[in-house]
Amino acid sequence: MDKATVYPLIGIPSRSDQTSRSGTPIFAQNRTYVEAVTKAGGAPVLTPPNLDERALRAIYERLDGLLLAGGGDLHPKHYGEAIHEKCGQSDEARDVVELTLARWSLAEGLPVLGICRGIQVLNVAAGGTLYQDIASQVPGSLKHDCWPDYPRKYLAHQVTVSGDSQLAAILGQSQVAVNSMHHQAVKDLAPGFRVVARAPDGLIEAIEDHDHPFALGVQWHPEELAEDAPPMRRLFEDFVSAARRWGNESAR
Repeated sequence: MDKATVYPLIGIPSRSDQTSRSGTPIFAQNRTYVEAVTKAGGAPVLTPPNLDERALRAIYERLDGLLLAGGGDLHPKHYGEAIHEKCGQSDEARDVVELTLARWSLAEGLPVLGICRGIQVLNVAAGGTLYQDIASQVPGSLKHDCWPDYPRKYLAHQVTVSGDSQLAAILGQSQVAVNSMHHQAVKDLAPGFRVVARAPDGLIEAIEDHDHPFALGVQWHPEELAEDAPPMRRLFEDFVSAARRWGNESAR
């Protein structure tokens, strides 16, 4: 029987939320992440944030890739800092689940793509730190928290991509216009990663681990742009392809 992985399973951790009508507690995630993975040939698996480690590991071992999505702020205790007055509310259960999944993926080679909060999770999971609020901690910085003042697809600024990076090979260009919906960013880079893209104000916009099959984080939101921008679509296609290779190698 052919056990080739056709539709690699891509884990997408969800967040704690509530319905707008009744206020019923739910676990949720933006549809654009699911749609971007699906259109790239993956099979999304939404993972709840309230699992104990054994249950989480059972799901992880069935995954072919991990997508760490955007969302609220990581609690700064995870990188050894006190809470800044401009740091937003955190979801402790989500923090623990995503940091655990990120560490397993980085240690074991599971393909992982981090988006917005996701790049921050990758950096913290590997030992880095964050700016808790760009506007108050980075003098001369651009406006990076453009939503909800602007649409989610609004192209806020350019980023410069290192020409010798995996990201540049995927995007096919060294300058790319991006949307921007964050008020935190990578500060001290984690060991094992390197910076592969920056905004005009010098803030880190992408990191990757060259010793890993696919460990890449971007600070913008390519899932919102993938439908209209081929370079952003290729980011998901390459990620899903890496997950498919992982699945096929694991089945041998």
